[in-house]
Order: sequence, then structure tokens, then C-alpha cells
Amino acid sequence: MKSLDSFYKDITEGSTVEPNSLLPNDIQKEIGHFNVFDIKELLERLQGKSIMPYDRRAYYKISLIRGKNRAEYADKIIEIEKQGLLFATPKIPYNYVPQDTNQSGQFCVFTSEFLSKNKSGIDLDELPIFASDGYPIFQLSDEEVFEVELIFNKIQKEINSDYIYKYDLIRNYVAELIHFGQKLQPITALYSKHNSAARVSSLFAELLERQFPIESPNQRLELRTAKDFATRLSVHVNHLNKVLKENTGKTTTELISSRLTNEAKILLKQTDWNISEIAYSLGFEELAHFSNFFKKQTSITPLAFRT
Repeated sequence: MKSLDSFYKDITEGSTVEPNSLLPNDIQKEIGHFNVFDIKELLERLQGKSIMPYDRRAYYKISLIRGKNRAEYADKIIEIEKQGLLFATPKIPYNYVPQDTNQSGQFCVFTSEFLSKNKSGIDLDELPIFASDGYPIFQLSDEEVFEVELIFNKIQKEINSDYIYKYDLIRNYVAELIHFGQKLQPITALYSKHNSAARVSSLFAELLERQFPIESPNQRLELRTAKDFATRLSVHVNHLNKVLKENTGKTTTELISSRLTNEAKILLKQTDWNISEIAYSLGFEELAHFSNFFKKQTSITPLAFRT
């Protein structure tokens, strides 16, 4: 998961700008994190490195995008012809790829602590706009862009002000953006069934492999079951199984089990971690569950394999 520290390093890479210089001067830990950016200025700083990695972020993001783009979100490919509004959540990996050089707009990033229920009255996990099975990308008319720009401009003005309650005001503006988005109808232009299935298969493999290698006993797999992957990819688990079976000849569970077994063998042979630590890092709640799993996959116990 890409952290806020990684985000600031990425947007200052190759420039003389220090990451900390982009932080709001008076942002305090108890406030949570919030910031707002101009896309055109950011792209100029990045010197054309405008393609985002397909990744999950540890923060929320609302983007007003001007320019032709292709947004990739789980198994959905959504074409933004002119201008759009994108809502990103830590739950789902996504990216958008500019299709022309005329890119502009604004975006804000914030943590759940910033917009917590006790501060804003909003429960982010309950909002349809941030649901894992939603379509959080919206095509905007010129009139709608004007309305959204007004909100972003108010945020930009406020974050640079000395008003003591400015973050309370900014929370209201962010809530206004969220409610604006929830009233819009989403774009649902998807790839063909064949390409969509191939993309789901590819993204599953990417999500599975991204969890490895396990480099510390404190590192733990987050995605272990077919349901975990289906939820992350915003598809039904039966659809994921069908797609993977058609593309690989194996079920989701078989593919996960095979990769877990390979990693278990590496850890047993190449580390001095005890078997309980290995079991924990691979996502098993009990040592016995790991031992039974490993024996089922290899016909021998983890201890026997290690010796």
C-alpha cells in the first residue's frame, strides 16, 4: 500500500523541492492529513512522468481531471473523453492514464482521521461513493466542472489562510465534493467481456505476487482467500473463479495455495524464523492450520521439510 510519505516522495522526485515543503504549515497530527494540489503544476514538476502505478493508497483522493484519460479500476476500464471527477479509496487499487498532453485540474488527498465521523459526521465506510463495488468515476459537463472548480478553489484559498477553524471549513467543502459526486450518474463503459476477463486474471496475478517476498516475521499477508481477492477487485467470487479457471486451468484457491506453498518453502529453508512466525506471516491464525495446509500441499510437515 502506497503511504503518504511515498506519495510526497513521488511528486518531488527529480526536483529540488523537498517533500516536507509541500505539507500544510499548520497541519497537526490530531487533525489527520489533508492537502490539495494543482494537476498541471504537478505534471510540470514531474517532467512528464504522469502515469500512476496501479496501486492501492493509504489515503483517500478526490480528483477533478481535465483532459482525455483512461481510468483503470479493478476489471473496469472507463474512458474520460474531456473531464471527469474521480473518487479513490484505500480499499481498491486504481490508476488513470492521460491520453493527451493537455492535462489540468485539481485533487485533494486526505486520511480517514481527517474526515472521521466525530469531526465531520461522515462515516466514510458507509458512503456509496467509496464502496468497493461502486463506479467512482464521473463524466462532467462544463457546468458541472465549473461547480466543482468553485469548491476546489475555496479549499485552496482556505488551506493558505490563517483562519483558526479552517480545517473545519475544509471538511465541509470535502463533504460537498462527496455529495456532489454521489448525485452524479457514473460512466459504465467497460471493456468487452473477453478483455475484461483477461484483465481480471492479470490483476489477480499482480495482487497475489505483490504480497511477496515476505521479508520480516512482522510482515503479514493481507489477501489470502478467494473472497479477499474478489472483494479487492470488486468482482463476485464466482466470477473470479470462472475467469481464472478459463485462463489458467486452476481455481482461485489453487493458485493462492500454490504461491503460499512456494513462499513457505523459501522461508523454511532460507530463514531462521520459527515455524510459528512463518505461519503468522503467511496469514495463518494457528500453527496447526499451517502445518495441515503444508502437509496437504507437499505430503510432509513443515518441520520435516526444514530438516
